[in-house]
Amino acid sequence: MKTKRIAVLASGRGSNFQAVIDAVARGEIPATCCGLVTDNPDAYAIERARTAGIPVYIVAYGSYPSKEAYETALRRVMEDLAADLYILAGYMRILGSGIVKLFHGRLINIHPALLPAFPGLHAQRQALSYGVRVSGCTVHFVDEGMDSGPVIVQACVNVEDEDDEEVLAARILAMEHRCLPTAIRLFCEDRLMVEGRRVRILPGNALSPESRC
Repeated sequence: MKTKRIAVLASGRGSNFQAVIDAVARGEIPATCCGLVTDNPDAYAIERARTAGIPVYIVAYGSYPSKEAYETALRRVMEDLAADLYILAGYMRILGSGIVKLFHGRLINIHPALLPAFPGLHAQRQALSYGVRVSGCTVHFVDEGMDSGPVIVQACVNVEDEDDEEVLAARILAMEHRCLPTAIRLFCEDRLMVEGRRVRILPGNALSPESRC
């Protein structure tokens, strides 16, 4: 099986990015991380990339006169990277339809809720406000909607009565660190088949780890 090239887009701390770095280093993901792309020159994810020897591409949103100009520059960087898969891991901007269409089927995102519930920002706050007993995280393909693409993997966490937004977010984040590498591995093993809105996980060989988060 050909080793895939993956690239990560992140805007902040990059803890999910670190989970991907670690999974690649352990041999759990048959891929090479060919770059970190960030819109934030102060993102801590940059330090994580440099420590791991991963090239960094800063496309600072504030350096461009418009979203269109920014996305033109971003698209060029992504095209130059020529990755098989682009991973949105705490990337805090909505990609325009041009980029989504260009990289259709090669963009995935991690979201801290059980989609389609609580899309967009502050998903944990939404969950607490709604009073749900179970929340979690979702890795999905990116389409032109808001957190609306086909679901690859999900995992649940209980919502406790004493939880606040920070506590719930931390519990969900721990599960994100498991689910995102799992989804990337499945993609890199050519085990994902999209059928309409459903993603079918194809069986692996005897050496493949389980597909659960």
